Amino acid sequence: MKGLILSGGKGTRLYPLTYSKAKQLIPVANKPVLFRVIESIRDAGITDIGIVVGQTAPEIMEAVGRGGRWGVQITYIPQPEPKGLAHAVQISEEFLGDDRFVMFLGDNVIQGGISPLIAEFAGSAWNSQIVLTRIAHPEQYGVAELNSDGSIKRLIEKPKEPPSDLALVGIYMFDHHVLQAVKEIKPSWRDEYEITDAIQWLVDHQFAVHPYIHRGWWIDTGRPDDMLEANDLVLEEIDYRVDGYVDSQSQVDRRVTVERGAEIINSVVRGPSIIGENTRIVNSYIGPFTSIYHHVLVENSEIEHSIVLEHTQIQDIQGRIQDSLIGRHAVISRSPTKPTSHKLALGDYSQVGIL
Repeated sequence: MKGLILSGGKGTRLYPLTYSKAKQLIPVANKPVLFRVIESIRDAGITDIGIVVGQTAPEIMEAVGRGGRWGVQITYIPQPEPKGLAHAVQISEEFLGDDRFVMFLGDNVIQGGISPLIAEFAGSAWNSQIVLTRIAHPEQYGVAELNSDGSIKRLIEKPKEPPSDLALVGIYMFDHHVLQAVKEIKPSWRDEYEITDAIQWLVDHQFAVHPYIHRGWWIDTGRPDDMLEANDLVLEEIDYRVDGYVDSQSQVDRRVTVERGAEIINSVVRGPSIIGENTRIVNSYIGPFTSIYHHVLVENSEIEHSIVLEHTQIQDIQGRIQDSLIGRHAVISRSPTKPTSHKLALGDYSQVGIL
C-alpha cells in the first residue's frame, strides 16, 4: 500500500497563526501535526508516501524533506489550486498507480493510530474503507447515513440537516477504482470535487465500501480551540521524560517532559505539559496542558492550557495567560498598569504589552 497525505490547505480558520506558517506544521505537544500523520502511516507499515501540497509547499518541503528521518520515501504532488479532496486524488494518479492506498488529511489527529485499520483493509476484498465517528455538529463535515445492516446508504457533504451524527474522519482507504470515481463526478455547489461524491459513486456502482466507526477521540485541528483540545489529548498520552536541567528550587511533577537543553529555574511546572529544547523557564509557573516549543523564554510569568511556538519571549506578566495560542518570535511583556485576565491568539512576530 501507499500513503497519500493532503497538506495543501491555507488554514484560514487559524489566522493569524497561519499567515506565515503552514497549518500542518503547527505543533501539538511539540510535534507538528503533519509529522504525527507521517509517523502514523509509517507505523502501519507504509513507507511510500505522497504529500499533496499547495501554496505552503516550500515550507512543508523544507520541514519534511525526503522522509529519511522516518524511514519513508516522500513524493511531493503540487496542487495548483484547492479544488477538493477528490481533485487531490485525481492529480495523484501517477504516484498511486494501481496500488491500494490510505489517504490522510494532514491536519487531523486520531487516537490509537491507523495500523489496525490498514491491516483490516489490506486483508479484505473491500474496494474502500471509510472512517466515521459520532460528533455533535456533523453539518460541518461529510456525513454518512447507514442502512439497517450497517452498510452505507448515502454520503452528503456538509448537509444543512444531517441525516445522522456520523461524520467522516479525514482518513480513507481505497483501491484503484477510486481513480475512475474522481473522474466521473461533477463539482459540488462549493465548486469543489468532493471525496464524498466519489465514495458515493463507488457505492452506487456496487463497489464494496466498508464503514468503520471509530470509538476513540479524533480532532480536526482547523481552529484554535481544536488545536488546544488536540494538545490536551496528546499530552495525556506521551511518554514523559526529563532530558533537560531542573534546579533544586523548582517543582516539576511526573507528567512533565523537559526536552534536551531546556532549563527550569526556580519555577513550578505541572503536567501534563512539555517544555521544548533550549527553552528557559525562570521564576515562573507553567500549568497543566501547556506545550512550550523550542528556544522560548518564560520569565516571571504564569501560563497554562496554552501552546507557545518557537523563539517567543514572555516576561514579567502579572496575571495568568491561559487558553492561548502564541505564534513564533512573539514578544509579550508587561505594561505599567493593572493586570487583567489574558486570552490570546497571536501570530508570528507579534509584540504585545499586557495591560
